[in-house]
Amino acid sequence: QVQLVESGGGLVQSGGSLRLSCAASGTFFSINFRGWYRQAPGKQREMVAIITSAGDTNYADSVKGRFTVSRDNAKNTAYLLMNSLQPEDTGVYYCNFRGQSSWYGPNRDYWGQGTQVTVSS
Repeated sequence: QVQLVESGGGLVQSGGSLRLSCAASGTFFSINFRGWYRQAPGKQREMVAIITSAGDTNYADSVKGRFTVSRDNAKNTAYLLMNSLQPEDTGVYYCNFRGQSSWYGPNRDYWGQGTQVTVSS
């Protein structure tokens, strides 16, 4: 069983900063952080930032230069540092890991429970 626990969301004024964390725990054969996604009210879930196994990163155009994704493989924890937050960044943020619960099990996606980020103008 894999559990993902997110933290760090909250209410912040425009121009402020937040840092999200997502920690994977439980019993698994392999687990790898893939990225952060968000879903604004009335909109579909969208990619915010992803990171490859080699450490290459890719960001949504709307957050480039403001957000930074990182991970600590030893701790199975991922982070999203969000600076210069704007009201349009408001939404529920989800972390995504991919892994196997056992050596014979399928490689599958795991999602955090979501953390609310609200940016006031």
